[in-house]
Amino acid sequence: METTISDKKRLPALLLCLLFGPLGIHRFYVGKIGTGVLTIVTIGGFLGIWPLIDLIIIIWGSFKDKQGLVVEAWT
Repeated sequence: METTISDKKRLPALLLCLLFGPLGIHRFYVGKIGTGVLTIVTIGGFLGIWPLIDLIIIIWGSFKDKQGLVVEAWT
């Protein structure tokens, strides 16, 4: 049986998104280097739109890591 839950934790992703959202640090944390760099270059997707969307997705529990696994566990 293949696991669909990431080994990354939701709480660090949430805190990184809250504190450093426009820098895309939460995306680097889950291994999404390309979109992390894109977030930096566009200053958070044009004034923070992308981090806001990511924040909602993280809270909702649907945020995924680089392999497409859900970042579900809080701690």
